[in-house]
Amino acid sequence: MICSILSSFFNPKPLCKPLSPTDIFRIFPAVFLTILGGITGVSTAQAADIPLAIIGPHEYDLPVDFKPFNVLVQYGDGNAAGSTYNSQGARKPQGGSHTWAGMTKYVHFRSFDALPHVGFAFEVIQTESYTLANGTNYGGLGGTISGPAVWFKPNKHSTFGIQTFLQTPSGTRDALATHYWSNLSSFIFDYEWKHFSFDGDLGAIVNMTKHVDGQHSYTPGTTFHSNLRFSWKAHRVVEPFLAFDWQNTAGTRDRTVQNWIDNSSSREVAMGVGAMFTLTKNISLTTRYSHSVEGRNTPETNAYYMKFVYLW
Repeated sequence: MICSILSSFFNPKPLCKPLSPTDIFRIFPAVFLTILGGITGVSTAQAADIPLAIIGPHEYDLPVDFKPFNVLVQYGDGNAAGSTYNSQGARKPQGGSHTWAGMTKYVHFRSFDALPHVGFAFEVIQTESYTLANGTNYGGLGGTISGPAVWFKPNKHSTFGIQTFLQTPSGTRDALATHYWSNLSSFIFDYEWKHFSFDGDLGAIVNMTKHVDGQHSYTPGTTFHSNLRFSWKAHRVVEPFLAFDWQNTAGTRDRTVQNWIDNSSSREVAMGVGAMFTLTKNISLTTRYSHSVEGRNTPETNAYYMKFVYLW
């Protein structure tokens, strides 16, 4: 879940030579992308339940051998899920809801002289959400997500790495707390052509057992996901892109009675279009719209996304 901001503040082509603090602010982005997804990335996307749907083009177009710098990102999305997919994969006009979600993310990027040509980042993310469903509404802060990422460049046009995050079980309201710890890990990649870019991830979310006093104990199923972005470098300020997001979640097990919960497994495929706008050399805004094309046991994705980035 490394911020796509990096790419938006560096050249369209991957950077492999050392950067000075002045260079970081001077080099105008290759505008990269758009996006952002549902903040489900990591639990982040409550609107669309597809992990890391928040990424955009050039999300993983990352530099190596650079001076330390920081990034602040605000993600937001709204999902008007008027329908749900049942256990047979049929789309039914029932059980929908309106959700708004956000993530405030701080990232520190750095490299080490002792490990040349390798980049590192550490992220701290606070999730926020608001839900309107079944005549009720509630909102507040969800779990906090944090963890590192590391990457290298197999060649000057590509990037490959891994990231792993831990999400806390906390929340300001009981309905917003998961009550179990989660680990979100994924492989990340990027490849840059002269006029196009392709990047994405492949990962899994592994959950601990949920324990609540007076209730059964449950272990949510493992989620596998992939998020792909293909963009066209149309202009220095605007870069349109296509988005593909997929998730498949195993069923939940009731540890108290040692049974699987019926219809608790789910899957979803969503596709979307978006664009990123580079407002200044250190500020960018990304937008996207996505909709489900297939699913099972999940609300549909009918969502719009935005991402605001500030680098210093």
